[in-house]
Amino acid sequence: MKLLVRPSRLRGEIAVTGSKSHTIRGIAAALAANGTSVLVAPLESADTRSTLEAARLLGAKVREHDDVWEITGTGGVFTDPGRTLDLGNSGTGMRMLTGLCAKQSFPIRFDGDESLRTRLMAGLFDALAPLGCRIESADGKCPFTVEGPLSGGATRVDGTTSQFLTSLLFLLPTLAEDSTVDLDFLNEKPYIGITLAWLDSFGIRYEKSDDMLHWRIPGGQSIPAFRKVIPADFSTAAFPLLAAALAGDGVVIRNLDFTDAQGDKKVFSYFEQMGAKIGHGAELTVGPTGGRLRGCSIDMNETPDALPAMAVAAALAEGETRLLNVPQARVKETDRIAVMASELGKMGADIEELPDGMIIRGGRLHGAEVSSFADHRIAMALAVAGLAADGETVIDGAEAASVTYPDFIRDFQNIGADFTVIQ
Repeated sequence: MKLLVRPSRLRGEIAVTGSKSHTIRGIAAALAANGTSVLVAPLESADTRSTLEAARLLGAKVREHDDVWEITGTGGVFTDPGRTLDLGNSGTGMRMLTGLCAKQSFPIRFDGDESLRTRLMAGLFDALAPLGCRIESADGKCPFTVEGPLSGGATRVDGTTSQFLTSLLFLLPTLAEDSTVDLDFLNEKPYIGITLAWLDSFGIRYEKSDDMLHWRIPGGQSIPAFRKVIPADFSTAAFPLLAAALAGDGVVIRNLDFTDAQGDKKVFSYFEQMGAKIGHGAELTVGPTGGRLRGCSIDMNETPDALPAMAVAAALAEGETRLLNVPQARVKETDRIAVMASELGKMGADIEELPDGMIIRGGRLHGAEVSSFADHRIAMALAVAGLAADGETVIDGAEAASVTYPDFIRDFQNIGADFTVIQ
């Protein structure tokens, strides 16, 4: 699907959808829990759907009501799915379920779409192997097969993505023996904060160093059934925030809880640093900047998913912006550093790639034909860029937005975005 975008001014309200990170953690926890768990206001998207279907195949019983999923878990003893688990485009779902599946006494095979087959898994495999997991993978990526059983022990894990450690933190408490985990470094620490908020709500015991590089996790624990209201997604909120700052005449962003552990709430501070006017009240209002955004330097290690949105903001800001210390952005659904440099370059942006970031010299953008490269955050970032560019922009592969924000086009049209879908 192609999306034609014309310059627009936006005004109105957007209610941000549920968090993908929270929803997928909720599905994984409910699958492993004893009893029936309830997720209220889960994110309804391609990624969460593929994870929920995998949970069904592993033995969870799922009942869906209006904005509520009831999931009866397995107590950690899964059913042999009898076929490959297809996680679609969900790296989070794949990694979360890999750990829990690795303890089962029968082989479970994972696969996904073309993009998922590029996602790194070797770091998680290397952590599971010392615990007794048998792994079959041609290249350290999917398709792959894992098989247990596991009993616990000492291991090390790669910190390139926080999802490897999150997978272990959901798995290790449920093993018979105590475990230790060590890391040399850890990117994206706020995502571990989200994981710990879940574990704390279950009463799971663990010990960690202040830098999160050393862990001791007692075994013999279990996940109880629970009820959880899924918070709104700050990663998704970055796009209405970006649009409001660049092309807004007063946009209200609803449903956000700034007490939640999500690291991407820092994106609002980034925009304030660049000069956006954000009113923090019962409802968060982003008004006109009174001029262009200003360039600045941002350490983005804790907020890698915000890189596409921040790259667009920087391309339209005054002066130079440096987006730094985010090497993991190169191993997401796409190499987001290279793709944003390429596609914004087609729109006239002056961008220099760094190994771990970008230097962007702001100016104006013009319309162009660009591609999402099947990456949901690239698709949405380029669509917003088109709202503030001169002339028409066409985004190929715009349907990728549905991975985390199925109603992206409709919601933006409702506040004035001139979006036309071209099938």
